[in-house]
Amino acid sequence: MLDSARAREVLRRVRSVPPGFVTTYGDLCPAAPRFAGAVMAACRDPDLPWQRVVRADGSLAKGARQRRLLEAEGTPFRGERVDLELAWFAIDDATRG
Repeated sequence: MLDSARAREVLRRVRSVPPGFVTTYGDLCPAAPRFAGAVMAACRDPDLPWQRVVRADGSLAKGARQRRLLEAEGTPFRGERVDLELAWFAIDDATRG
């Protein structure tokens, strides 16, 4: 799965998100957010900033561990969810050539 062009693009997009910001599974692969999740689950690269990918409503797929990592990067929260108004990173704007 990870050797497809589509999977490589998902991983490239994850790596483009700077510390303190997040993106969503839908931003990684608009046509198939679940594919993005599958790619992330299959990737074993310890340097992949997986914690910067959240659900569309700002909730965390990986709970307390993910929150600790995001808080350490300065990502803002509103209650239990990432404050997407402040922390959402527009991948499409960043990746246009």
